[in-house]
Amino acid sequence: MRILHVNKFLYRRGGAEAYMQDVAALQRSVAHEVAFFGMSHPANGEQRFASHFPPYLELDPPPPTATGRARAIGRMLWSTSAARGLDEVIDAFRPDVAHLHNIYHQLSPSILRPLARRGIPTVMTLHDYKLACPSYLFMAGGEVCEACLGGHFSQAVRRRCKDGSLVSSGVLAMELAIHTATRAYGTIGAFICPSRFMATKMTQAGVFPERMRQSPHFIDPSAIPVAVAPGQGAVFAGRLSAEKGIDTLIEAVAQLHDAQLDIAGDGPLRAWLEALAGSRAPGRVRFHGHMAKADLHELIRSAAVAVLPSRCYENQPLVVLEAFACGVPVVCSDLGGMPELVEPGVDGALAPPNDPDALARQLRPFLEGPARAFAMGRAGRAKVERYFSPQRHLDRLEEIYAEAAEYVS
Repeated sequence: MRILHVNKFLYRRGGAEAYMQDVAALQRSVAHEVAFFGMSHPANGEQRFASHFPPYLELDPPPPTATGRARAIGRMLWSTSAARGLDEVIDAFRPDVAHLHNIYHQLSPSILRPLARRGIPTVMTLHDYKLACPSYLFMAGGEVCEACLGGHFSQAVRRRCKDGSLVSSGVLAMELAIHTATRAYGTIGAFICPSRFMATKMTQAGVFPERMRQSPHFIDPSAIPVAVAPGQGAVFAGRLSAEKGIDTLIEAVAQLHDAQLDIAGDGPLRAWLEALAGSRAPGRVRFHGHMAKADLHELIRSAAVAVLPSRCYENQPLVVLEAFACGVPVVCSDLGGMPELVEPGVDGALAPPNDPDALARQLRPFLEGPARAFAMGRAGRAKVERYFSPQRHLDRLEEIYAEAAEYVS
């Protein structure tokens, strides 16, 4: 089978790109032919069809001139360069199926037209809530917000959901309103939701509910060594941004007077978080920045517990599966798809978001009882081996691809 993966970025930038690259490698391992289409970017590395990619467009921050901003908005709504480039790649590669990921803004749903015209089955993995929420996260003012659910996108403007900006929020609301009204994503045969929570929320939003399919992410435990002894301290891995709730974690660690915290990742709040850690838990929080996967796994194995204190509706964070594969239990917020992964008292614990006191209470038993934490980490490892195996995921994807082919025919 020839599979074309489509994503605006083609380098390992975040969870969507990591999943796309990992699933493409998995598909190649069973003799599928895989190619990629995305936006030109200096970090993409060598790409077979790079000459057909639309030009690089930076949107964060937005272009500095009025003309540049107008062109960017036009491309967000309908990118002729992306549609033309994908048309050329289809001619050259002849895919049997197109598997879309994050195509918003820089690629736009314009790319669906050449796929539909050629009758190519198309599926889309939803890595966030963009098709129901203009700002992706169901958040406003630092808290969970569902005001836009069901197509009420003007709420994003009223609440200035995008960085507190009336203009940016208006542009995102307009983009989603136009694409929803025109059913711009209507030719997609199946939408893949990694969590049951996401599938339910997108169905509530009226986003092609009859085409929502659930397929959990996967991880290959055989490629990840498991911890052989109890670890110490806590570890966080992810983007250093407001929705991740790292400030809540630092405040919780401040209450646990001997606790050490390791933070892997980078992002816009790093300097602020370093200052917060210096004042609230001096000498007990280490920032590692971006880490290679093997080094990150080694850091996780050294910890007693991994923590994901997000204040947003996480979908199905890969870092939870990675921690389990490393044999480390997880404490996370009881929001979104995370409670589907963590079973309290068995392989981790849940805590309410934005509550340092509650998070500290949940973390203390893992930090003070490393032997019990180690046993719970082993339970997490058994869970991913049983339910999140690569073969299980591959079989489910091929079922969904077949459904999408029936939708086209």
